[in-house]
Amino acid sequence: MSESTVRPPFDPELAVFLTAVQARGPMPLTPEALPRMRALEVPEAVLDAHLHELGYHRRSVTVPGHLGDPIDLAVIRRTDSTGPVPAVYSIHGGGMMFGHHLGNLDSFDDWLLRDHDVVLVSVDYRLAPEHPDPYPVEDAYAGLVWLAEHAVELGVDPTRIVVAGQSAGGGLAAGVTLLARDRQGPAVAAQVLVSPMLDDRDDTVSGRQFDGVGVADRQMMHVAWDAYLGERRGTDAVDPSAAPARATDLSGLPPTYLDCGSAEVFRDETVAYASALWAAGVDAELHVWPGAFHGSTSMVPDAVLSRAAVAALAGWTARLLAR
Repeated sequence: MSESTVRPPFDPELAVFLTAVQARGPMPLTPEALPRMRALEVPEAVLDAHLHELGYHRRSVTVPGHLGDPIDLAVIRRTDSTGPVPAVYSIHGGGMMFGHHLGNLDSFDDWLLRDHDVVLVSVDYRLAPEHPDPYPVEDAYAGLVWLAEHAVELGVDPTRIVVAGQSAGGGLAAGVTLLARDRQGPAVAAQVLVSPMLDDRDDTVSGRQFDGVGVADRQMMHVAWDAYLGERRGTDAVDPSAAPARATDLSGLPPTYLDCGSAEVFRDETVAYASALWAAGVDAELHVWPGAFHGSTSMVPDAVLSRAAVAALAGWTARLLAR
């Protein structure tokens, strides 16, 4: 960011966290760092104990991914669930390069798991740079197809499957929903896109504002898109399923919840995608949280702004599932 660049301020409560992060020094996204960044931070036994407290149990299934190669899905269901229930298909974040399909599952507690009888399915898609586009989005799509085809045995209502993702997972969720529409695949009832990574072209004001500032910044996005798309990044050879901001036809997409911070790199592409959805006649709800940085809701969950963001998503979800 140049000396003359101005940007929205960070929320004062959230800025305390950013100051502590910056005091630790830079954390470059390098090949050497990827194994640590891909590891599950919480032991699976601890994760399962928490789910058990909420009345859920987890099992893992191996299903065909892109080109038929095996991928894993985590299937999380209430122990006392009765009858077909909605499903939320979760796609984790991590710049297409890191993250874990069992990571941050506690972020579903307050807007989904505590108040609703649902099946939560999380996909372990393969990661770039070892598996660049189209592996991540095609793996994620294959998992959605498996979920829809096995809805009855999972106790899922196949007409009430919601696709959800945050950051890179939000971009993949948007891409998967586009593929489902274009291939006449599973009927996606709604999509949740939280701070989604949608546009590889690096041509937004927020990208320039948050260059070297915040948690996820412009430089990190360059590394992530390069790992995912290689030399195709920024060219006309990129499919909308890989970078959904490139889609020129958003008609026929399901109701969509979009959420971002005013002080994050993905702000403008999220707002632009919401506007494009409205232009196509799609039911979309957009929240831009003043002073929020990328991932602040999960990194600083007790902040006033984080609680407001979770409450807004919980309200939208309750209205959706009550239809």
